[in-house]
Amino acid sequence: MKRRTFLAGLVSGVAGAGPISAQANGFSNWIAGFQRRAKAAGIRNSTLRAAFAGVQYLPDSIRRDRNQSEFVKPLSEYMATAASDTRVRNGRSLIRQYGNLLGRIEATYGVPPHIVTSIWGMESNYGQRRGDVPLVSTLATLAHDGRRGRFFEQQLIAALRILQRGDVAPQNMTGSWAGAMGHTQFIPTSYQAYAVDFTGDGRRDIWADDPSDALASTAAYLRQFRWQQGQPWGVEVLLPNGFDYGLSDRQSRRSPAGWGRLGVRGVDGNAVPNYGEASLITPTGARGPAFLVFRNYDVISRYNNAQAYIIGVGHLGDRIAGAGPLRQPWPSGERSLRRAERVELQQRLTAAGFSTGGVDGKIGPNSRAAIRRYQRSIGLPTDGYASLSLLQRLR
Repeated sequence: MKRRTFLAGLVSGVAGAGPISAQANGFSNWIAGFQRRAKAAGIRNSTLRAAFAGVQYLPDSIRRDRNQSEFVKPLSEYMATAASDTRVRNGRSLIRQYGNLLGRIEATYGVPPHIVTSIWGMESNYGQRRGDVPLVSTLATLAHDGRRGRFFEQQLIAALRILQRGDVAPQNMTGSWAGAMGHTQFIPTSYQAYAVDFTGDGRRDIWADDPSDALASTAAYLRQFRWQQGQPWGVEVLLPNGFDYGLSDRQSRRSPAGWGRLGVRGVDGNAVPNYGEASLITPTGARGPAFLVFRNYDVISRYNNAQAYIIGVGHLGDRIAGAGPLRQPWPSGERSLRRAERVELQQRLTAAGFSTGGVDGKIGPNSRAAIRRYQRSIGLPTDGYASLSLLQRLR
């Protein structure tokens, strides 16, 4: 009888789902099947009853998941927000406010306060945007939808295990529409693997106003992926005239001294200290800043692999620690190309006699070589960068 009442409640919660009503109609049936799978995975009946008591189908989560367009914000705009004066100022204030906590976290995990604080700022604006969507509802909705059903069902099982462990009450388990949680936006499986109880109260509470567990969990995560103490994520550098941009490649690694022999210097004109092997990146080609990036760049990438995010975390952290703005500004309006634009670029290069070896929308070695040949033919720096301005020039 309880099960019939529960499923009837689900159907009423689904009512009014609007344009996605066809999907919503099967939601209660999907949950019945999911519960059987969850029990087989070790989730208790009591956990399921508590977790699904108020579950609802959330069409907004479906819409947002389906409508993630390939919008690419110009890097100048992204970085202006990521390391805005306000965000830098607030980060510095919070480092002072939580200095003792962040010091203990660094002593435990080896990750410096400015990096932990930077991720906090990037992920939730220092806890101001932790997300208020009921997590079980959004994960169940997305798992039922099926587009990435296997992934979201895995996250839902992990979320139920978190509830079963007692880290948070169901009504307090909230997050983003996509299922990321807390001050530093852990997904449930990452939480299970890396979250820590830094306060010692028996719960890994990344949702509380007190950010202790969330910030320590972030540091524990970075340490797990081999954060190197004393090493920066990267440093801005100056390149000599006539520099071979073919060396701007994540696979081309040299010591700072090796890069120095090629004329690469820090923005202060001095040699870059020996922080270990580094690769050179020029995210917006010859017109924008260049960086030598180290092992810790890759560690940050485990949090989010988008290049803009990694640089955003690194640069915001540097600013929080006292550094000034970048010496070379980002070129205004320049952004990564959308897939359709990358396809068009390959087509136009090939038509102009600079074959990209195929048209697939992926800017790989052949496409970069074709871009360099074209740039050389018109007297531009041969950085191989697939820029919007280059596409416009080919049109």
